Amino acid sequence: MPTISISKFSILAPPQLNPRLIFPTSPSNFAKFRSRLSKKFSSFSISKKTTLFHCKSSKEEAGVSEEDEWIQKLPDKKKALYSHSLPCVEAWLKALGFYQSKDDRAVWFVENPNWHAQLSLDVTDLYIRYLKNGPGHLEKEVERRFSYALSREDIENAILGGP
Repeated sequence: MPTISISKFSILAPPQLNPRLIFPTSPSNFAKFRSRLSKKFSSFSISKKTTLFHCKSSKEEAGVSEEDEWIQKLPDKKKALYSHSLPCVEAWLKALGFYQSKDDRAVWFVENPNWHAQLSLDVTDLYIRYLKNGPGHLEKEVERRFSYALSREDIENAILGGP
């Protein structure tokens, strides 16, 4: 299928469509253009003030989110966390119920029914701090440090085990 490029945008046109007809220059040509396209594309609608084409990525068409894509790319749970890419680690944390801080992208929070925690992705280690203001009624905050050399499974079990 030929690609028609116009500045930064590319539009794929079927071989039977004349590329010169893609953007009509006069109102009468616009009407002809609209009728030709509606014959060729059953679900095509157009107006002068709307976008001519909306293209979906193959991921959108398949219903796969970017997060799901990274979850599928996760290495084996027995592998060390340092062998995981950052997008995979972020998708894994989201899957565990963590949400990312708006102020610091390396800080994550989770609100478990029994405890609340803050997780920090440091350069050399992963830190988890169980917060005393959560539902666990901790006397003081408990902090643990995990090396990225530990397996994802071990870190997950230790984190979700709570304080």
